[in-house]
Amino acid sequence: WDAAYERELQTFQVIGDAGEIWFGEESMARIIRWLEKHQVPLDSSVLDIGTGNGVLLIELAKSGYTNLTGIDYSPSAIQLSEKLRDKEGMSNIKLKVEDFLAPSAELSGFEICIDKGTFDAISLNPDNAVGKRKQYVRSLRSALKPEGFFLITSCNWTKEELSNEFREGFEILEELPTPKFCFGGRIGNSVTALVFQRKK
Repeated sequence: WDAAYERELQTFQVIGDAGEIWFGEESMARIIRWLEKHQVPLDSSVLDIGTGNGVLLIELAKSGYTNLTGIDYSPSAIQLSEKLRDKEGMSNIKLKVEDFLAPSAELSGFEICIDKGTFDAISLNPDNAVGKRKQYVRSLRSALKPEGFFLITSCNWTKEELSNEFREGFEILEELPTPKFCFGGRIGNSVTALVFQRKK
């Protein structure tokens, strides 16, 4: 990931391109629509887990959200997101290098946690993926306030699989509509987008 973000950082410095938007613009719009529909207060504390280039946080700031934090374990990703944040003049977005699987003590008390592809990436780790997924759930429980919301977008997991992964400490509230496709007479989704709530 460091190498990928190092390349994106260089590209941004040369031509000003922000790089990859995971799951596209529609995935960001879907998250913002849900927050607006549920009248989530604009000063709610929001954590973007694995922020990458930070574009989601910029879109949230443009929609009026003021208490935004992005973390990524890749220093190059955080450098890139800082450059984008500064270019957009969004000085209220907090960014820090942080490994979500070994979180610092101050990574707690968030009302909203958002994941767009980070759980997917952790799940693909060839080194103890099951243990890392369990640690992710523990980290999420400590980062999110009781009754806080967790919005996850995944291209690797179905609704049923994610419900099972997050069964300890979370309940599923809603499945967000995502594009459908038909293959072999069966209808499916290329992406799963779910909202969980942390139990008290």
